[in-house]
Amino acid sequence: MYNDFSEMPVWQEGMTIAEMVFQLTSRLPKSEDYGLTSQLRRAAVSISANIAEGFGRSGSADKSRLYDYSRGSALETKSLLIYGEKVNYFAPNEYHEISTKIDEVVFSINKIKKSIDSRKTSTSQF
Repeated sequence: MYNDFSEMPVWQEGMTIAEMVFQLTSRLPKSEDYGLTSQLRRAAVSISANIAEGFGRSGSADKSRLYDYSRGSALETKSLLIYGEKVNYFAPNEYHEISTKIDEVVFSINKIKKSIDSRKTSTSQF
């Protein structure tokens, strides 16, 4: 069990994704500052932010919902990266590295949600 959300490997990976996205988007054209740059950064930061918020919630339903949001933010980030690669803002290898990390985070979030949902089901049977 973790004492703080920052000890969770999934949160740490989410933060790494946000850092990588920040570096990647710092090279985008100025014309994208209020478009793709802003949207990608917000989505990437939301991955770890929602994990942290979910960690702080006591109810299973709240936790589960916030992990859903985190997974959604991860997939939004991936979609935006695909777009950036398709319009030649990002090289395929840059997209692939972050995409692989996103897939790992989504896998971890799914495991956490499964654990939460199974506890929710087992406690509701009594």
